[in-house]
Amino acid sequence: MSNNWIERFKDKWDLKSTWQVVIILIVFACTGFSVLYLEAVVVRWLKIPEDLTWWLRAIVFIFLTLPLYNILLLLWGFVFGQFKWFWNYEKIFFRRIGKLFKKKHK
Repeated sequence: MSNNWIERFKDKWDLKSTWQVVIILIVFACTGFSVLYLEAVVVRWLKIPEDLTWWLRAIVFIFLTLPLYNILLLLWGFVFGQFKWFWNYEKIFFRRIGKLFKKKHK
């Protein structure tokens, strides 16, 4: 395994070029900033009180952020020409989430 972090990402994510790694990292960054901005807008729109206890606010944040993040990830992936890669990434993500709720048989 190479010591170069870009090469490690290329291997782990099965990417063809260094440029694709850069684009994918940009998509993740754009998605993160977009979610933070839109989460604040949605909280104001839903009129969620600012004095809500921290744990209720955390729950609201998680339930707002998870679907918003996944939608924006696909949107930004499309904008940057990496929709197919992010669609596959999302399928893996939701498969893992699904395993958490699957009954284990002995």
